[in-house]
Amino acid sequence: MKLLIITQYFPPEVGAPQNRLYELAVRLQKEGIEVEVLTAMPNYPAMEIHPGYRKKWYVNEKQGEIATHRSWIFVPKSKKVPARLLNYFSFVFSSFFIGWFKTNKPDLILCESPPLFLGISAWALAKIKGAKFIFNVSDLWPESAEKLGLVRNRFFLSISTRLEEFLYRNAVLITGQTQGIVQNIKSRFPQQQVHWLPNGVDLQFYNPAQYNQKWKHENGFSSEDFVLLYAGIIGHAQGLEVIIHAAAALRETPAIKFVLMGAGPEKAHLQALCTQLHLTSVQFFPPVTKEQMPAIIAASDAAIIPLKRLELFKGAIPSKIFEALAMEKPILLGVEGEAKSLFIESGDCGLAFVPEDVAELSQCILKLQSSPSLCKQLGTNGRKFVAAHFNRNQIASDFHKKLHEVFQHSIR
Repeated sequence: MKLLIITQYFPPEVGAPQNRLYELAVRLQKEGIEVEVLTAMPNYPAMEIHPGYRKKWYVNEKQGEIATHRSWIFVPKSKKVPARLLNYFSFVFSSFFIGWFKTNKPDLILCESPPLFLGISAWALAKIKGAKFIFNVSDLWPESAEKLGLVRNRFFLSISTRLEEFLYRNAVLITGQTQGIVQNIKSRFPQQQVHWLPNGVDLQFYNPAQYNQKWKHENGFSSEDFVLLYAGIIGHAQGLEVIIHAAAALRETPAIKFVLMGAGPEKAHLQALCTQLHLTSVQFFPPVTKEQMPAIIAASDAAIIPLKRLELFKGAIPSKIFEALAMEKPILLGVEGEAKSLFIESGDCGLAFVPEDVAELSQCILKLQSSPSLCKQLGTNGRKFVAAHFNRNQIASDFHKKLHEVFQHSIR
């Protein structure tokens, strides 16, 4: 069985979809599937093409053991919607031609969305190459863009919704990252096959027994400091102002320190806010490689996982939850709905606060900081919970069985 994965995001870029798709590809290949990836020149999240890939239309390489085809993408300096659309559609067109002429004939094509528009290229390639089209949904687009206020043009939203519906109807299988996404699609398209394909964690890679507090001391923190980590995209959706204002509220407890690690459109704004509030307890760090993350998580005391308080995010499960829990760190979760139900109510892996509520987050921080035994117990619970329910090996094994079903059905 041959599988072509089409995605705009893939390593060496860092991020949740990049890691998820690479880890899935590696495991499916070990299960005997011949996997190829068709992706863009690496540029995310800095929105700058990596050295070695600039001014190139096509690169054929191995990413680890995965055969990888890269095609040109327009990377804008502007963050406005028209520039973002040019970014998306440039890869739609380049991926179609590279996929047509450079990739092997696959049995199945798995397309990652968002961006939604990439489904056009993937569906067309499936038709041309005689492959079955599988559509993976990690965010309900354009619904999420509309609710976040990122897109307001009614005509554009209407066209995007029609495209979304077309892709769902023409997929032999739809996969969703959360149960919220799965149930949303099932309710609208009850005749379609929908499979839960969650994020997960590599428990051997994220193993707390292999790490110590070295990173903490190398970066100027003392043994008495209680270090709270946020690592990920520093964007609008995350609502990270709550961390900055909690730091201001807790300035009388100097042992509490905050680390914000990552890049994104809101980083400069948050740095300016820290300056305005005269905060010394918040430190910003650039993004790091996946290989560096276990040591950094090991050196922290807890992880903060916030999102804005929007109805849309009640079905969201930020991927950074899994790594923190695998490293036996408690989480402070500012996400309502599915994530809270899973990791706080069922797993007892941390404490929850109302999204964007500074007072509640501050109280949760003080509760953890004052009780090392509570931190330890929540962390222990967390690793057990993700080992039981979000082990990448088991997720890939289950998906392999589903792909085999789809493939066998297609050749009858």
